[in-house]
Amino acid sequence: MDELLGGHLRVLREAAATGRPPGRAELDDCRATGTLAAERGLSVRALVEAALAGAESVTPVPLPALRRTISALMEGYENAQRSALRREDDARREFVDDLLQGRADRLAERAEHFGLRLAETYVVAVARPAAGDGLASGPGGGLGSGPEEAGGPAAARVSGGVDSPGSPGSPGSPGPPGLPGVPEGTARRIEEALIARFGSHNVLVAVREGMLVCVAPGSLTVATGEFTHHVRQAFAPGWRVGLGRPHRGPGGVVTSYREGAGAIGLGDRLGLRAPVLKAADLLVFPVLLRDRAAIEDLVTTVLSPLLEARGGPGPLLDTLEAVFASQGNQTAAARRLGVSTRAVTYRLERIRRLTGFSPDDSTQRFTLETAVLGARLLDWPAHPLTS
Repeated sequence: MDELLGGHLRVLREAAATGRPPGRAELDDCRATGTLAAERGLSVRALVEAALAGAESVTPVPLPALRRTISALMEGYENAQRSALRREDDARREFVDDLLQGRADRLAERAEHFGLRLAETYVVAVARPAAGDGLASGPGGGLGSGPEEAGGPAAARVSGGVDSPGSPGSPGSPGPPGLPGVPEGTARRIEEALIARFGSHNVLVAVREGMLVCVAPGSLTVATGEFTHHVRQAFAPGWRVGLGRPHRGPGGVVTSYREGAGAIGLGDRLGLRAPVLKAADLLVFPVLLRDRAAIEDLVTTVLSPLLEARGGPGPLLDTLEAVFASQGNQTAAARRLGVSTRAVTYRLERIRRLTGFSPDDSTQRFTLETAVLGARLLDWPAHPLTS
């Protein structure tokens, strides 16, 4: 320590002998000493106490010079600490980005540094801000359903088709167009809150493609719930959270991330009301989409007669969705739609006459519901089908 603070003592002795305050060069040397002390792992308290103890050997003690040199020592120390934190944050973000993209460059070695055991099972939660706004104005904001509340079920139909490039939820695509993304300050606050509860070696948080991503061990089930709680507090109404399924290994992290992002995209395209969507609850939809020709044929065969309806097929499709969401209860469906029960009954009869299918028949109900889900996935009738 004496060797480290030798320059500091020379400055004080010169100030005591000449009466002149330390100049810029001398203070820069003190800042460099503070930086070196931080890099050697010394505490700021030990640094200041050693500097004060050394000053006792100077007679008389030049208090103005001592104040300036101590301040410069602490400034250098604090700058070194901030720089180290920035480097750690940058390394952490780079690691999470590489992990989510499946880039394997020294992944295992870097994972060990951040306390991640890649052989274990991990789950990824993906949070997307609302379109057009992004953040709540204060605590408690963000209590709301998905974007369909702003425009109704029909509004969800405007998103791109299943195979459209960059559509929400497609692996590797950028965030949905028109979204503001997550500000760095908001991401940092949520990350700090999660680390304070679960520890830095249990959760990883990063901003990717305009969305906030949280990676947590599959065994730590409360972590994704806590993440959702903070998203609800920070984001404006219209936010969504998609939860991937637990998967093992670094490839499993990528898969879970894509599942979470895909759940958000499916929720938008299907007009689902729930703000939190689990990929495990939506597994039927990827199954439907694996055979696009078959689902196009189903939609065309079952629903194309609705194009002949006066006013178009939109109101009739919305009615079917409301009836299915209400488990066949036409009164509840009418409340969802804001129309009379008689109007729902009339529309269902109109659907039966045009298509030959009725939701009152169990077999026909399944066919109708699958066709309606397929229409949402294919963005029909806004995008005509090729089959």
